[in-house]
Amino acid sequence: MSTAVSTAVVVEAPGVHRLAEHTPREPGPGEALVAVHAVGICGSDREVYQGNRPEGYVRYPLTPGHEWSGTVRAVGAGVPGDLVGRRVVGEGFRNCQVCDHCHAGETTLCGAGYEETGFTQPGAMAATLTLPARLLHVLPEDADLTAAALLEPAACIAAAALKADVRPGERVAVVGTGTLGMFAVQFLRAVSPAQLLVVGTRRDREALSRRFGATDFRTKDEDLPGGFDVVVETAGSADAARTAAALLKRGGRLVLTGIPAPGAEGLDPTDLVVRQLEVHTVFGAPPAAWAHTVRVFAAGLLDPLPLVTHELPLTEFSQAIELVGAGDPKVGKVLLRP
Repeated sequence: MSTAVSTAVVVEAPGVHRLAEHTPREPGPGEALVAVHAVGICGSDREVYQGNRPEGYVRYPLTPGHEWSGTVRAVGAGVPGDLVGRRVVGEGFRNCQVCDHCHAGETTLCGAGYEETGFTQPGAMAATLTLPARLLHVLPEDADLTAAALLEPAACIAAAALKADVRPGERVAVVGTGTLGMFAVQFLRAVSPAQLLVVGTRRDREALSRRFGATDFRTKDEDLPGGFDVVVETAGSADAARTAAALLKRGGRLVLTGIPAPGAEGLDPTDLVVRQLEVHTVFGAPPAAWAHTVRVFAAGLLDPLPLVTHELPLTEFSQAIELVGAGDPKVGKVLLRP
């Protein structure tokens, strides 16, 4: 490992950040040291910077970065040596491994409380990241690491796709056309649905939606069809859940992944009961969803690269945060390159 001084982003407190010298932390027992290739920025990183992430879900001062890809440079005691040199991505949730939820594979519900890379533990906006090796998922040797930096948001949608349990030939829909919505289209397309509708607010996302496999595109102000077997909601807007539920047939399955501001329009319990709708929710990605994501990515069924619109050096953290919050339709996924 080079001893050259490198850089890390440190958010000292809401609205206050600095570029600090970064010294790699040697991996202890059970850990791996990863050279970071690229790290994505999402709305939750902006929340960390602005200070509006809920209490208990961030700990300052902090090096952010929970969406990342890299190459293993060193491992600690008890970790297979053949991990060194492998291209990897990694789970964010630092689960306890001994509670009932962890034993059931539901690590995002870990009873020991919330700990996550880039929020309460040092993240990947640095030259290296040291973390428990059990959180790593190994990629194919020829994997594109720039594309792989988007596999964390993809894994959250993989969790939704697994809960949706779509069968070939079913009619499916996606509400939301951001990064998560576009991943949902790709995961659902891979299951050969009879129809794949995308509902968004922006007509300019139609071409990309169709490129990823959508058979129909509507804005939410248009007349929307009904009778869908499964709807995956990724928008997180105040009325997205209701829009999604209205698309379903009786007995249909709804998966909610968006987190709207408190006080959003709720689902109508009468409607849920009378139509016997099944409702699932997703917060983060358990190991099974990560494994599913890496498998689908390795098979060439997931193409994250068209979602990347900006790649900036780590030193341009401020500009990257501004881009993510600008609301500019030309800004898709923003990556930082250590």
